[in-house]
Amino acid sequence: MAFKQPTPRTVAPDSPDLLFRDLPRRKHPSLYDHQGQTLRTYVAEGLAKPDVALQLPTGSGKTLVGLLLAEWRRRKFQEKVVYLCPTVQLVNQVVDEATNKYGISVQGFTGPANKYSAEAKASYNSAERVAVTTYSSIFNTRPFFAAPDIILLDDAHAAENYIATNWTLRISRHSDDEVDVGLFDAVSAVLKSALSSTSYRRLIGDLHAEDDGLWVDKLSTARLSDIAEELHAVVTANIGESKQRYPWQMISDHLVGCQLYVGVREILVRPLIPPTWTHSAFASAAQRIYMSATLGAGGDLERLTGRRSIHRLPIPAGWDRQGIGRRFFVFPGMSLDANELRALKLQMMRQARRAAVLVPSKRAAREVTEEIAQGIGFSVYTAADLERSRSAFTTQENSIAVIANRYDGIDFPNDDCRLLFIEGLPRATNLQERFFVNRMGAGLLLDERIQTRVFQAVGRCTRGLNDYSAVVVLGDDLSAYLADKKRRKFFHPELQAEIEFGVEQSTGIDKEAIVDNFAIFLRHDSEWEAANEGIIELRAGSIQEVRPAMQQLERIVKHEIEWQEAIWQGDYIAAYESSREILAALVDPLLRGYRALWHYLAGSSAKTAALNGGKSFSGDAIDQFRLAKEAAKGIPWLVALATEEGQVPSASDREQSAVMAQVENLEAHLLRLGTVQNRDFNSFEARVRDLLSDGKTFEEGQKLLGRHIGFEVGKEESDASPDPWWRVDDAVIIFEDHANAKGASTVIDATKARQAASHVEWARAFLNVPNEAEIIPVLVSPSSRAAPGALPSLSRVSYWELGAFRAWADTALIAIRDLRRTLPAGGADLLWRASAATALSSAKLDVISLMHWLRSQPADKLLRDEQ
Repeated sequence: MAFKQPTPRTVAPDSPDLLFRDLPRRKHPSLYDHQGQTLRTYVAEGLAKPDVALQLPTGSGKTLVGLLLAEWRRRKFQEKVVYLCPTVQLVNQVVDEATNKYGISVQGFTGPANKYSAEAKASYNSAERVAVTTYSSIFNTRPFFAAPDIILLDDAHAAENYIATNWTLRISRHSDDEVDVGLFDAVSAVLKSALSSTSYRRLIGDLHAEDDGLWVDKLSTARLSDIAEELHAVVTANIGESKQRYPWQMISDHLVGCQLYVGVREILVRPLIPPTWTHSAFASAAQRIYMSATLGAGGDLERLTGRRSIHRLPIPAGWDRQGIGRRFFVFPGMSLDANELRALKLQMMRQARRAAVLVPSKRAAREVTEEIAQGIGFSVYTAADLERSRSAFTTQENSIAVIANRYDGIDFPNDDCRLLFIEGLPRATNLQERFFVNRMGAGLLLDERIQTRVFQAVGRCTRGLNDYSAVVVLGDDLSAYLADKKRRKFFHPELQAEIEFGVEQSTGIDKEAIVDNFAIFLRHDSEWEAANEGIIELRAGSIQEVRPAMQQLERIVKHEIEWQEAIWQGDYIAAYESSREILAALVDPLLRGYRALWHYLAGSSAKTAALNGGKSFSGDAIDQFRLAKEAAKGIPWLVALATEEGQVPSASDREQSAVMAQVENLEAHLLRLGTVQNRDFNSFEARVRDLLSDGKTFEEGQKLLGRHIGFEVGKEESDASPDPWWRVDDAVIIFEDHANAKGASTVIDATKARQAASHVEWARAFLNVPNEAEIIPVLVSPSSRAAPGALPSLSRVSYWELGAFRAWADTALIAIRDLRRTLPAGGADLLWRASAATALSSAKLDVISLMHWLRSQPADKLLRDEQ
């Protein structure tokens, strides 16, 4: 056998845009101007930067730009280059385009590393080919790609889920893995002593409330430190062969450097920012190149990737005004009721013959699938089906793709799909994000990230200049988000115009008109061309504004990463100093929720430093915890935390915390009823009025009224149980209703009085309230007197005359309606919460005013027969 001749080294031109001309197998005729501009700018500005980001709109040829950068660096510098994609489907898509469209030989890597062929591994290790693979191929405990020179991250906006997962222990009681279920039970037992009784019961699913889907709590750093050793031992003993063992290996020796969150039947342990600097496969690369259609602002990309500074290349001229493809937005919930909506969905699916449906959960996906099966019988494809192959869906009519909890990474360009349904706002996707938004009121921190998710979702079917798709927005939260003009001004002008046109076309319209408009859009003829001109005119008058406080968030991100680095290494003094740098720059009032969180984290760093020998930091810790409360007054989590940190909250703090907890409940309730359309709110309000007006249904109306003003409510149908109860934190109002009494002349007898008084003991036994909780039993009745034998029991009961209760209920319903008018779409606004607390107090609807008034209404005095 003759020796092989050495392969001649390929000469690379001075710039990657020139490389394109040297690709003999390419079928793409030429680079667009903006592609060449971006490539040349990279050479001029980004060549030697350790971290570089470039933003190109979807459909503008971003993949070709990335491939040319990767191939040019491989050829010119003989570097090992890895091109990362979020999903296997996208890996296959990039490999196919590189090989068959652009004439670039790359090597795809999917599946487990031990299945990679020797030839494939050799082609990468010898820098003969660019490797194209998924994020998880780099971000795992033993990556094959252990020392790449260059890492190119495509769809960088989606990186957080894939990067942070490497350091995220997520334990769910809902898991299909029995090991995970057992692990949840074991860890929950450890947390029982560290959580409040209410939080523990909600964690294990023993206590349900209307806001279960939004509820989250965070274990304080001090409590986490106290249980760290026991937690480590229990997880290690129970994790077995669960997939959770991989992130556990990454964080198990750094628990005090992590945050622990709990939701309903879910536990999340992760660092605030992923410590990517500890992962040599990522950190040791000479350069990381981030590509996305939407990079975000305010340092969000740095937080996602754990990099202190990322140099952003300018967006090519013109792309800040014009978008890709055309979307026709439809907001059917603005005009149709639930039954009409269901019928519309199925009719539009029949028209289009092929559609994609993005839903927020597996449960929602099952419901949609069943609806399709019963209504039109079309074939349904899941995300897993599409990952294996999209061809069955894209080549067959009467097909619907139903994709759960996935708003990017699956594309439908060209004629693949002309109809997209999106249900639910892709808001907080994990417990940490939920804590920032719902508990700390720090939603501004995540606004850019949420906006990016929304942009990606609505663009699934418009991937190129000639693509067009109807986007049907379902669910009140997403509709409210897109229809909110205050939010919309931060969108790209093209999207602003499309949404404004869609809102106008969806208002005051019936189902048949929507179907007719969709038919015009599908034909895409001269009739649609006239409508399209209207969108272009709207775009000309739209200006994209910069979200407030982004510069401050951008300035602090390097210090946030320094804080995480220090806390991860156990250098608590350095962590405290970094947190002080952060606080010095966080001055915008819109960021006070996030500022409060950093005062808390600063206090925790100082306290831990004091416990580890730096006694002089004890005073700093106390000061920072105090400043945390003052930075965002009334955040219930911070007030509850004060007790844990050795402080004694004032009576005013506790009262304010209780009212703000009531406001949080009220906000969740109003958001659930919807803010775009009035239908569900009006229906709920009318139902409360109707139920309260009839003695037979009064109790149910009373329960719903409590929910409507922000109380946790319930009603047990068991022996000796009370009528409805209302609760906020440790304040409980428990009713004994006598609404069917014939009138004022009815006498309250001793049996009824004893029954009302006994409800305190029932509440302590069955509501799991702490000993210090205040429980007020309340008798609601038209009666004006009680029998002498009833008075001793009534001395422990408050009295609320039935007519007065109904009048108060009318006042409450009017006040809540007024508050709803000012509630921002999406909620989580500290200004609204503060004004809502004031409004509740002014109307005597807040828990503190109500408890105070009820104490002044002793039943034994008010029902005493003086004659």
